Amino acid sequence: MPRITDYDLYEVPPRWLFLRIETSDGRVGWGEPVVEGRAHSVRAAVEELMESSLLGEDPHPVADHWQVMYRGGFYRGGPILMSAIAGIDQALWDLRGKAFGAPVSELLGGPVREKMRVYQWVGGDRPADVGDAAAAKVEQGFSALKMNATPEFGRIEHPAAVEAAVDRIRTVRERVGPEVDIGVDFHGRVAKSMAKRLAERLDPYDPMFVEEPVLPEHNEALPDIAAHTSTPIATGERMYSRWDFKPLLEQGVVDVIQPDLSHAGGITEVKKIADMAEAYDVALAPHCPLGPIALAACLQVDGVCHNALIQEQSLGIHYNEGSDVLDYLADPAVFDYHEGFVDLPDGPGLGIEIDEAVVEARAGDVDWHNPVWRHDDGSVAEW
Repeated sequence: MPRITDYDLYEVPPRWLFLRIETSDGRVGWGEPVVEGRAHSVRAAVEELMESSLLGEDPHPVADHWQVMYRGGFYRGGPILMSAIAGIDQALWDLRGKAFGAPVSELLGGPVREKMRVYQWVGGDRPADVGDAAAAKVEQGFSALKMNATPEFGRIEHPAAVEAAVDRIRTVRERVGPEVDIGVDFHGRVAKSMAKRLAERLDPYDPMFVEEPVLPEHNEALPDIAAHTSTPIATGERMYSRWDFKPLLEQGVVDVIQPDLSHAGGITEVKKIADMAEAYDVALAPHCPLGPIALAACLQVDGVCHNALIQEQSLGIHYNEGSDVLDYLADPAVFDYHEGFVDLPDGPGLGIEIDEAVVEARAGDVDWHNPVWRHDDGSVAEW
């Protein structure tokens, strides 16, 4: 019986944490356990879980390991613990797939699609020049885009700030035409007092969805916001378990959920969340502004979920300075985007091969933290 014999953690640019787990029979599994800007905290949680629950154990019973990591502690949930569990879970599934010589999607019942639609980010944190950027991405073959709606946004904003946000969406729509989808991310920057007004004003430009129109701690406001717009509502990147998603689905106003495979408990948990959502006729669009391991894990789940709508991916995103998704892959062609789609990885495990030499060379103390923004009066703004 194989045993888990060793593990290593690598902080790599631009802001990722990779986990490598090795077994007694020479297999290696990779995961991506990270909270962007809190890599050191997640590293400590991974080390604690590996040392207390996994070293010396058979890697194959992935579901049981998940339960031990989650239920083996009196205090549960939250971004740090669930992200640590997520990355370990990804690595265990990678090991299991390699043991059977099959991609994870085959172990989950087999894929329901051959390829997955993806979208490409345009603009930046403070969106600018979005028209030209959108046109360039469409020229590259992408049929769906996403952009931030606003920079900092006050609780009650003046009409010019609202009009500036509307003008950015209008500009993109006019440049790319009606056959390209545009996701608009409120990023939790818009208070509920303005979310209704802004969402309603965007309706004429037919967004694919408005994302995180309010912070998840204010999800009770979603029915009121939904009543002011015909645009689908998406949220979920800052929710970490099926129990977080349960009341959201019961509300009946969300159209797209966006759990993150590196934050919401990994493959094991997100597959369950996706199945719950399907019962409520809610689509799945996993959040993934992260690295190649997280993206591969997303695509394995997308492949087996009929309600998977579209996949975020971070190639060329404004966060990726110095390193990008393909840099860490032995075969970058596994993520060869074509006509707005990517084929499902069909290699064993997660379906990718990490270039360990590149990981070793670039690993170090990567001290990335999101900026702290402030309003004109000096108070902290939502980033």
